[in-house]
Amino acid sequence: MLQNIGDKLKSHRWLGAGLLGILAIIFTLWGAYGVVDLSFGAPNYALKINGEEVPVATVQNAWQQRQSQIQQQIKDDIPPEQRKILQQQLLDGYVDSTLINARARERGLRVGTVALQRAYQNEPAFQVDGKFNEQFARGLLAQSGLTAAAYEAQLRQQLQSQQLVGALQATGFLTETELRRIFALENEQRELRYAVVPVARFESGVNVEPAKVQAWYETHKDEYQSTESARIQYAELSLATVAASVSVNADDLAKWYEANKTRYAAPEKRHARHILIALSETDAKDAAKAAAAEKKAREVLEQARAGKDFVQLARQYSDDTGSKAAGGDLGWLNPGASIDKTFSAALFAMKRGEISNLVKTPFGYHIIKLDDVQAAATKTLADARTTIEADYRKDRAAELFGERQEGVQRKLEQNAATDLAALAREFNLQTGEIANWTRAGAAPLGNSADLNTLIFASGNAKGDRLLGPVALGADRMVLVRVLEHRPAQVRPLPEVQAAVVAAVRKDAASVAARAAAAEAVNKLQAGAEAVATFKALNLNPTAAAWVGRGDPQLPVQVRDMAFALPATAGKAAYSVVALDSGDAAIVAVSGVRPGVAGANSVNDQRQAQQYIDRERQVEFNAYQQEMRRTATIRRNEAVFN
Repeated sequence: MLQNIGDKLKSHRWLGAGLLGILAIIFTLWGAYGVVDLSFGAPNYALKINGEEVPVATVQNAWQQRQSQIQQQIKDDIPPEQRKILQQQLLDGYVDSTLINARARERGLRVGTVALQRAYQNEPAFQVDGKFNEQFARGLLAQSGLTAAAYEAQLRQQLQSQQLVGALQATGFLTETELRRIFALENEQRELRYAVVPVARFESGVNVEPAKVQAWYETHKDEYQSTESARIQYAELSLATVAASVSVNADDLAKWYEANKTRYAAPEKRHARHILIALSETDAKDAAKAAAAEKKAREVLEQARAGKDFVQLARQYSDDTGSKAAGGDLGWLNPGASIDKTFSAALFAMKRGEISNLVKTPFGYHIIKLDDVQAAATKTLADARTTIEADYRKDRAAELFGERQEGVQRKLEQNAATDLAALAREFNLQTGEIANWTRAGAAPLGNSADLNTLIFASGNAKGDRLLGPVALGADRMVLVRVLEHRPAQVRPLPEVQAAVVAAVRKDAASVAARAAAAEAVNKLQAGAEAVATFKALNLNPTAAAWVGRGDPQLPVQVRDMAFALPATAGKAAYSVVALDSGDAAIVAVSGVRPGVAGANSVNDQRQAQQYIDRERQVEFNAYQQEMRRTATIRRNEAVFN
């Protein structure tokens, strides 16, 4: 839960994934910003954007959080090149949000109190049973290190930025001609067949020399790093452990039952039928229609009181489609169960077997018949002891859990706790040690980005600090102490010799596979017969098939090449593409079919809107790029070191 609220509260939600994807292409590696701070001494900012500083700690904490999330997802270390891209994306996000916020302020955009409160109360993380809960919201904010005022200030800034972003994107549009052209291109199909030249075919012929192994190792050291890890002690408070320790005293249970007796009370229930003569609010304002509905209702009521079968009358006259076929049967109803208070009041004032007078509600006129009554009853302690005892344990455990949690928090806030074992004894916490905690987590604590942020944060690896508490869910919290921190290091060549040799062999084999594929493509382009060419390489090409740009069955590289090749009517186009596996593929495109709208109007409209949205995003990206181009941006080179 803390992870979810942290994501919601700390991220710049208005920055879409599409925007970050484009930024990743523009700023793939370091050097995206032209100015690097060369002043003496380490700057205390990560970025300075037109004089506005983003603190080092802010960016480092955000990176720790993001890194932990990704490593938990992939269950492995992030590859070095991908790490650089992700770090650059993080900086890009801070640059863009700072510039947008500043531009929104310059434009005089404002967020009113009503709009701010509406956004605050509509935050999904602050909902309990579908409704905003102020106490719950403040508790979550406190766990995320935010006061309500600080969160509202951030939210106001985000809403201001959203106003600017929305205004900019609303100006984007496409003409009908542009839409038709984009539709034809996006929905284009190409007749494709391809054959894979497997890398494994060439591996046995590769001679792996020691010099090549050494050279590969020297240029790929980042790929042979050990996993960053830590040895930690922990003390855990869990609701399950607390519940298991709760003893049940007969006197206490009896007192608790008396205080909570209403939880075991079943209210009076009534089994009823009704006949509805509908009268809408609009028709009720028409005197003639209102009179006609009342007249019809009274006529039906007279028949019912004259002894005519109520079930048959309901089937014949009732306008309630939900109960009409069942003879007006509404089943067993509790007090207030009806959607109308007037109906409920009339029903619970009747006697068994009685037929009511006309009961008018916003739905029309009701004729109610009370078939049966089930008296209110309360389960005694003897009747439901097992259930009541289980409820008592849950309630008592929740109370103890809260008390211990508050006690631990109080000790930490007062700096009165430095001994993890002593704290565990005082509050009955479960302790343990994990020898190899990584960013992917470890049993029995599982995965926690918040915990990773603490464990691997700079300065927390000395072992002289208690870290936490960190919530591992709604019913678990943990404190930790780092005993040993093992940074990621390049492993020595002898230790990774086998992996390096395999990589060298595969790389050389991949080159050979591509060369064989390129030779075949040269022959095909020169006019060689395709079947014979593929047979000479002992390849089995796929059958020719029409494919689209989003075909999920194709390797991505093959699909991209199929739509990159210049296709000419009546003549096949060929190319070679390297696959992620190291294999090479020979791609052949023999036909082009433009996309045509009209087959599915709903889908066509959906796609047209997607194209317009994409155009708006492109224009917005251009606006952001221009802001970056004209901004003075300084970056602290050491921010991620």
